[in-house]
Parts: sequence; C-alpha cells; structure tokens
Amino acid sequence: MRELTLVFQHADFYALNKPAGAPMHANEHEISVVHQLAQQLDEQLWPVHRLDTPTSGLLLVARNAAAAAALSQLFAERQINKTYLAIAPGKPKKKQGWVIGDMEKARRGNWRLCHSKLNPARTQFTSTAIATGYRLYELHPQTGRTHQLRVAMKSLGVPIVGDSRYGGEAHEYLHLHAWRLVFSYAGENFSLTAPVPNYGLFADVATKAVLAK
Repeated sequence: MRELTLVFQHADFYALNKPAGAPMHANEHEISVVHQLAQQLDEQLWPVHRLDTPTSGLLLVARNAAAAAALSQLFAERQINKTYLAIAPGKPKKKQGWVIGDMEKARRGNWRLCHSKLNPARTQFTSTAIATGYRLYELHPQTGRTHQLRVAMKSLGVPIVGDSRYGGEAHEYLHLHAWRLVFSYAGENFSLTAPVPNYGLFADVATKAVLAK
C-alpha cells in the first residue's frame, strides 16, 4: 500500500495528502484510504468529503463523530474554500473566468457539461503558462459535482494531463491536485495546503516557480 502522509493534525481532524490512485472506497486490490490511515494511526476515523481515486491532495478526516458532522456540514454548505491545481497542454478557450453549466451523465460513467443552467456546476479558474505548450490552472469549484473539474477543463478544450477518461494527454498520473482548503472551525481559521506531487509536470521547475510567487 502507498505511504500516507499527514500535513496537519488537530484534536478533531487530520489533513492528509492523499496519493494519486488511493481509493476512497475499498476495492479488490486495496482498502479505502481512510481505513488505511485508521490502521496506520490505530484510531477510528470518519471521512467528511471525497476526492476521485486518481486525484491527489488535501483530504480532511475527522477524529470523532461530532467533528465529522460539523465538517461535513461545512462542505455541504460550501463554507470551505477549495483550490485545486491542474496542468493541461494547448491553448484554452479563455485563460481565466468561469465554467458554469448543468452536468448530466454520459456513457461509461462519464459526465458532460450542458448549456442549460437550471442547477449548474460552477468553477472559477485562472491559468499561467509554464513549460512550453502547457498551462498551470488554479481551479476554484463553487459546487461539488462528480468529475466537475475534469469536465470543466475538457469544456475549455484542454483536458487535464493524464485524464484518459476525458481525452487528456497520456500520463501515468492525473495532473489534478487538491492544493488548498480555507475554512473556519470551532472559532479558528485554517488555511491548509498539500505539497504538490513530485512527478510529471508538477515537478517542473516552472510550475514550482509559479506556485512560489
């Protein structure tokens, strides 16, 4: 199993830097990432939100039932500000702005963005040129739909590196990383970040220079 690394510890929760490929739900090959962390720490833990299996980055895990309820409510009420990083080749339809639209199921577990806006997914984004032909995107989802960010990037004409499901450039790893969470909990303000992965274009000098600004 993959090594799990904590980036922050609190009396009520942990912040884990989830490795790409670690599942939220057990499968025939491995246990869930939360169960693995519970075994590693010899402690009962509660998940409060989720990341897609191929997505890396910041995952909050509650240490008691009351904290799980409170943190889950913060996510449900969109009181937690989320920032993801993504890398994609090519030139997007626009370099910054919003992707807004309803999402509907497509074939083989995929989703697609619609022109309608009855109950839309909303993603704000900015981008910066890095390595030749690639851009680094900061993605700020205002809603939490399945595959929302991956579909948003595809709709911009620049599917994420490693996202074979949505037509992205081939790579062992999906270049989508849950980078930062900003929220208030029990009277305290938190701004937590998970170090970017050290593989592919995330390890590129230009990427790290942009993030260091």
